[in-house]
Amino acid sequence: MSKLESKILTHIDKSGQASMVDISTKVIEKRTATATGKIQLNNNTLKLIKNNDLKKGDVLSTARIAGIQGAKQTSNLIPLCHQLLTEKIKVDFEYLDDGIKVTTLTRCTGKTGVEMEALTAASVALLTIYDMCKAVDKDMVISDIALSSKTKEAV
Repeated sequence: MSKLESKILTHIDKSGQASMVDISTKVIEKRTATATGKIQLNNNTLKLIKNNDLKKGDVLSTARIAGIQGAKQTSNLIPLCHQLLTEKIKVDFEYLDDGIKVTTLTRCTGKTGVEMEALTAASVALLTIYDMCKAVDKDMVISDIALSSKTKEAV
């Protein structure tokens, strides 16, 4: 492995093996991340969600709770993520003409970022919408899951 690769691939040790990054010498900072994603739905499905007419219940409330729970479980799902004490997890939804957009925000005070938690929250919220709507919509597409921002500031 080249010197450049070892600097870019932070989860790989000198012998090329997977390794958790040592953050013990990093400074504690206030860290925030936001992520977004989208699920494409047919018009009938959107109407059912808006009117709370799906048999499985309130889709967006359930997806919000699932997204929050997903963010809290990130280190259990992704092997080399550090366990974080999240201080804020927010999951919001926006109706689009062809689906729903999810926007998540995660925050902690710590030595490493919360971007994986924001991305996990978005992913799990979208998967929950998919699960709750799969009986009425066979054409759903989850897309555009992306980190929107991440910041850190001194505490």
